[in-house]
Amino acid sequence: MRALSNEVPEHPCVSPVSNQVFERRLIEKYIAENGADPMNGQPLSEEQLIDIKVSHPIRPKAPSSTSIPAILKALQDEWDAVMLHSFTLRQQLQTTRQELSHALYQHDAACRVIARLTKEVTAAREGMYNSRLLLILCFISQAGGAGESMEVSEQVGMIPEIIQKVRDRGKTVPEELVRTEDLSKYRQVATHAGLHSASVPGILSLDLCPSDTNKVLTGGADKNVVVFDKKEEQIIATLKGHTKKVTSVIYHPSQSVVFSASPDSTIRVWSVTGGNCVQVVRAHEASVTGLSLHATGDYLLSSSEDQYWAFSDIQTGRVLTKVTDEAAGCALTCAQFHPDGLIFGTGTADSQIKIWDLKERTNVANFPGHIGPVTSIAFSENGYYLATGAQDSSVKLWDLRKLKNFKTITLDNNYEVKSLVFDQSGTYLAVGGTDIRVYICKQWSEVLNFTEHTGVVTGVAFGEHAQFLTSTGMDRSLKFYSL
Repeated sequence: MRALSNEVPEHPCVSPVSNQVFERRLIEKYIAENGADPMNGQPLSEEQLIDIKVSHPIRPKAPSSTSIPAILKALQDEWDAVMLHSFTLRQQLQTTRQELSHALYQHDAACRVIARLTKEVTAAREGMYNSRLLLILCFISQAGGAGESMEVSEQVGMIPEIIQKVRDRGKTVPEELVRTEDLSKYRQVATHAGLHSASVPGILSLDLCPSDTNKVLTGGADKNVVVFDKKEEQIIATLKGHTKKVTSVIYHPSQSVVFSASPDSTIRVWSVTGGNCVQVVRAHEASVTGLSLHATGDYLLSSSEDQYWAFSDIQTGRVLTKVTDEAAGCALTCAQFHPDGLIFGTGTADSQIKIWDLKERTNVANFPGHIGPVTSIAFSENGYYLATGAQDSSVKLWDLRKLKNFKTITLDNNYEVKSLVFDQSGTYLAVGGTDIRVYICKQWSEVLNFTEHTGVVTGVAFGEHAQFLTSTGMDRSLKFYSL
């Protein structure tokens, strides 16, 4: 095989003249020059060469690599090459790690900047809302002057008597108000169970006439609205017209008119003297969940499961405005006007309390913190405090001047808060639900607890100067408490 080169041929071929194996490229060159076989000199042409088909041969070590020192040197060279390559790979790995660390640092820094900017935007929005609400409250606390022209007042029909009421708010508590030590001695003095049908038990709503608290208004599961005279202990009127239970009722402060709302999606205006429905307000497309009368006595605020609140004229039954918070997309569970009628609050099914500017029809503040649907909200008569209850067995007190929750009354586990109401002086707060509890404001300590109802208490109200307390419940009874 090494006839010419003494090396293993890469393309071997056989000469039929000498039967020797040659490297094809070498034998072809020899034939081109001499035209004969290099071994015996006989004539030979390229066409006579015969290729040998073999697998790729393995070249043997060169003679210089067969000695032990040469082999050791070859191994050392290969080891050095491997080490050099490993060092290069380590350098590349370290560079890649540094680049990755730098990229991660930049990403983390970007995330921090985004989070800070988002927080600043949120704070700015809250500050804007809070500023707007504080401006409204400043207007409320400083209202007065000699018949100043007020655009908001003109829009919702504010009258001098309302402005005078604002001026008088800072005055002392009425002398006729029942003292705390006397209130703590209240006991049940009367109960009436025949106001509503026994076949569909349950009184679901309660209100007293502000100008004559002896007149009691109730709404029942039997779809009826009942006006009851506490002093005479008799029913004045039973008003029928709703097709479903009556969940909200309001007594007009100066007219012989009452209002009711129902899951039948209607609000009805009733004449007590006539005993008939004088107006049907169709402001909603789902259950009406809350009802509140404006300070002027001319407009109604209503909330609904259709996610809208509405502002309606009680004289014409016309809906003046209807608004929803499209971003929230949540049912409203209750609604209540601030005593001055410039702002109002709504509760939602997702545990939020929202404060709205009536004139601008915008949400100016939100009070989170509850868990579960908000069941009741109530503004104190001085306009500074807001009490809220939800299905988390707690009552939260909010300071509207500071826009924060300053007190949380934690009730018993599974306590159902159904009704919250301040007395007309803002001195006491009553909570109705699993039982009845009365707290003295500012100290927020409990001064009364009644457990006479055999069902959940659905409504609670104070008489004039807190001289008595009344309540309704799912046990179909109307109860009175006093000394």
